[in-house]
Amino acid sequence: MEQAGKLDISAPRSRPLSVFIVAGEESGDQLGGALMEALTAMAGEGVRFQGVGGTRMQDAGLEGLFPMEDLTAMGVTAVIAKLPLILRRLRQTVEAVLANPPDVLVLIDAPDFTHRVAARVRARNPKIPIVKYVSPTVWVWREGRAAAMRPYVDALLALLPFEPEVHRRLGGPSTFYVGHPLLDRLDTLRPTPKEAERRESDPPLLLVLPGSRKREIERLMPDFGAALAQVAQQRPLEMVLPTLPHLRASVEKAMANWPQKPRIMTDEAEKYAAFRQARGALAASGTVTLELALAGIPHVAAYKLGWLEAQIARRLLKGTTVILANLVIGENVVPEFLQEYCTVPVLRENVLAMLAQGPERQRQLEAFARLDDIFGIAGPGPSTRAAEVVLRLARQGRSPALPPPSRA
Repeated sequence: MEQAGKLDISAPRSRPLSVFIVAGEESGDQLGGALMEALTAMAGEGVRFQGVGGTRMQDAGLEGLFPMEDLTAMGVTAVIAKLPLILRRLRQTVEAVLANPPDVLVLIDAPDFTHRVAARVRARNPKIPIVKYVSPTVWVWREGRAAAMRPYVDALLALLPFEPEVHRRLGGPSTFYVGHPLLDRLDTLRPTPKEAERRESDPPLLLVLPGSRKREIERLMPDFGAALAQVAQQRPLEMVLPTLPHLRASVEKAMANWPQKPRIMTDEAEKYAAFRQARGALAASGTVTLELALAGIPHVAAYKLGWLEAQIARRLLKGTTVILANLVIGENVVPEFLQEYCTVPVLRENVLAMLAQGPERQRQLEAFARLDDIFGIAGPGPSTRAAEVVLRLARQGRSPALPPPSRA
């Protein structure tokens, strides 16, 4: 991980800073909005934001080129149908950057789109500093993407503490760990003393988290339901299933035949209240597993892909885990069961062990207790650290010796 260091960002110029910023999906819009707010607070000369983003970025002052939804497509068929529009928006974005060169170009997530923007802008105007916010998952698959970014990315802002070393090893661009956005929500994830008492009381509250996509729900819910029915036969359970409003009908359909149904909740405040009181969780592999780890909730993770997707994944995936908490901690403390290993008996036995006061549960709790030190939560938040790097590049240009953001 990059070591701490103070940035010299105390010399604003007479004219407003010009930042062109692009996000192509909801998570990027949230990151972008928080970054814009941090830049506005830190830049004494004022900031003008242009680019592409959603509601959060527009509320932070973005002058948008076109709706962010133009860049969003899920699945091969949807991408093919939308490809002419996406290519048109790619050209429009590049031309807008070149027509009025900004002090810095910030590209958030959505690598299929933003990397193409970066490469084309760099080829036609190499003086514009380019920041990429969120590393592609080169530590899981397609390692070559790290080195491929180096010619057109001056600074990569990483969410996970091990990513700077990964990019150094793979020949990627200069990478700075700024922190995961979940670190800004620790107060909503962690229990009060009273809520901590509920975590240890009976019957245990179990979170059921089958994923945030319809296909994930369809593939995982049958096994989840059968396994949890068997768990409930051995010990009383209270179950809740937080989901998104537009997925509620899919969830209800998938658990129509469950003998014991979780209470469905779609309100975000309700979800986090459940996180603060839950004894454990059965979850689809994904970002939610890091959320659970930061909340101090032991869990069992599972995932199933379609047959063709699974064959491709087996050939491309690196390492022994896809769980973010395991990768950050450096140990496979969260049990995960993928594809044919995701079976009802396996899920049942591991959920029972995770809920019991035994070594399996204790190992997760002890590992999760180390996450604050590993993530370096002391000092400025992720958006402030990210803004420091962006502001330095905007004021000094493409510097090969950019220091890391401050940690205190």
